[in-house]
Amino acid sequence: MERQNGPVKDSANLNNDTRKTIAEVFRLARKSSDFHQFSPFEGDDTVRIQISYYQSLVDHMKINRFLVSEIQKNIEQLKDPEDIKNVIPLDDVKVTHDADEVEKKLIKGYAVIQLNEAEHEFILVNVNQAGLGHRQSNETENEFSVVGPKVGFVENIDLNIHLLRQQIAVPELVIEEITVGSLSNTKVMIVYLDGVTNDQHVQTARQRLKAIHLDVVFDSSLLDQIISDNSNSPFPLFLSTERVDRVIYAVTSGQVAVFADGSPYFITGPSTFLDFFISPEDYYLPWVLGSFFRIIRIISIFFSIFAAPLYVAVLTYHFEVLPETLIEPLIISRNQVPFPPVIEAVFLELTIELLREAGARLPTKIGQTLGIVGGIVIGQATVHAALTSNILLIIVALSALASFTTPIFKMANTIRLLRFPFILLAGIWGGLGLVAGFLILAGHLLRLKSLGTPYLVPIFPFRTGNFADSVIRASFQYTTNRSKFLKPKSDKRYRPKEDKEDIDNE
Repeated sequence: MERQNGPVKDSANLNNDTRKTIAEVFRLARKSSDFHQFSPFEGDDTVRIQISYYQSLVDHMKINRFLVSEIQKNIEQLKDPEDIKNVIPLDDVKVTHDADEVEKKLIKGYAVIQLNEAEHEFILVNVNQAGLGHRQSNETENEFSVVGPKVGFVENIDLNIHLLRQQIAVPELVIEEITVGSLSNTKVMIVYLDGVTNDQHVQTARQRLKAIHLDVVFDSSLLDQIISDNSNSPFPLFLSTERVDRVIYAVTSGQVAVFADGSPYFITGPSTFLDFFISPEDYYLPWVLGSFFRIIRIISIFFSIFAAPLYVAVLTYHFEVLPETLIEPLIISRNQVPFPPVIEAVFLELTIELLREAGARLPTKIGQTLGIVGGIVIGQATVHAALTSNILLIIVALSALASFTTPIFKMANTIRLLRFPFILLAGIWGGLGLVAGFLILAGHLLRLKSLGTPYLVPIFPFRTGNFADSVIRASFQYTTNRSKFLKPKSDKRYRPKEDKEDIDNE
């Protein structure tokens, strides 16, 4: 599809466009469902006052108590904008003729009052509720990071919109509302950046959401499964997150974000396979460290999936690949074990999963105690009872640790599931079974798409221009362009300064 030129050339110049009229400002603002305009004297032809603001950014008590109430009390004295300014009992009130200033203040949580008799003059009133959403209870619980902000989304949709607009303070941030659920009538929001996000991705997400027929939408995870390109795949095709910074990065990169009222999780797409192994911490650390940790995560995934199956395949069919120094310890380790390696591996993997599920469902303190004590006690007991070998116990424990390195919980669950079919294939056909399983898995991944975008890009189709922020995290001077596979309207994410001259020491 041919790219269209939007009103935004790049993110660095979002506020440097040509001067707009007030009609254009309001037209763009009306695209968002949280933008509100009303007249406190509707129906009275003698008084024509209009108040405009974003509902998610303002303090409604200030609107009702200090704007509407004071204007109603002094309506007979209000002849021009200066009169309105004088009766509003707030400190940050000003009159302006500049539509660009109105646009900037509107997105910062100001209310715009317009008197039709002076249609080119506007009263800007600061009614922003800056502290909204910043509280201890909205810290991220499942995506913790040592470095970077700890703010996460909550179940209140207005708070979530407020958190978004605080970080992306431009009118090009469009939030569309769709109602889903015949009984719940749940508000579902589509978030994208006008002039950056490809229209085809927005339209695809909009059509799929409107085609949903559910009675109640309990969580955005339901939407994730229903609007996926392939709902039968165990792999998540949309990235699900509760972190504000991750959603901000996705939206500014040209992706579409979707969230529902009553859910603290956003889903973003189109997403790729490698997106699920990227942590926000990668961008808060030097690029060398960020790249190192990202590579460690990717290696951990392969180790988590194939470590136990390789043990089963080698001990069942391929003893010849073992060095002589390892054969004796393996024989001693399995000397008293009555089960074949495949049964032994499945038993230990199921035990690990039982401990993990029990620890997740119990209260925090009890769950942590169960995970530590239960793992030690059961591990030692199974080895002494000759139900399993101590070498396999180490391999399974390391595989479980490796799966925890995945930042996204849904992808970690998929990796946990994949170990079992590979263990069975290794027990039946050995190395041939592992190769066959890998080819089936690769073929499945090659066919997957997210909002019509190939799931394995930039690996397949091969895109050299996207490797700067995929397997590794390159320096910021090499990541100025947005990902080409998203087909953004604006390629540039930001423009680094070309002149980096130090101050001369005289």
